[in-house]
Amino acid sequence: MILSAQPTDCTIANTPYLRLIDRGGWSFVQRTTGVGVVAIIAVTNENELLLVEQNRPPVNQSVLELPAGLVGDLSDLPLENLEQAAKRELLEEAGYEAENWVEWVTVASSAGLTDECVTLFFAQGLKKVGLGGGDANEKITVHQVPLAKIDNYLDQRVRSGTLLDGRVYAALYFLRAKTDLSF
Repeated sequence: MILSAQPTDCTIANTPYLRLIDRGGWSFVQRTTGVGVVAIIAVTNENELLLVEQNRPPVNQSVLELPAGLVGDLSDLPLENLEQAAKRELLEEAGYEAENWVEWVTVASSAGLTDECVTLFFAQGLKKVGLGGGDANEKITVHQVPLAKIDNYLDQRVRSGTLLDGRVYAALYFLRAKTDLSF
């Protein structure tokens, strides 16, 4: 969910995808496309967590993340809802469809920098139906990590210099707190 403008907002700069806003002396970024963001905590029937890895220019390196994306940013799908976007992103980025979807929580992505919020979905009953890898502008690698080995896997990746998106740690918390999956 991207929060609405306030009467006191002053636009400092605009780009095709972002705008810089001043709100009472606080500068922050808003997206100009989409109406929200979704991230998917997808667990396969073999108890593997799906993670994606892609280059992120702002940090100048590859980042290990949950499958995720914008809601309502496509001209042919401007009215899609959060769950529709989550389904689209899981298929596009990881090549999977899921039978069971649960909306778990909406969190601030970086409240000091942006008004953007991310809604986390839990997806189970996965079926591989495509290659994944993202759209034409993305080069995404899909990782299927056994939950029984996830902590060691992430520790090893971090020690080797991989940057992790914080939502991966949130996913592990919610998997432990809200499911009967053992890992």
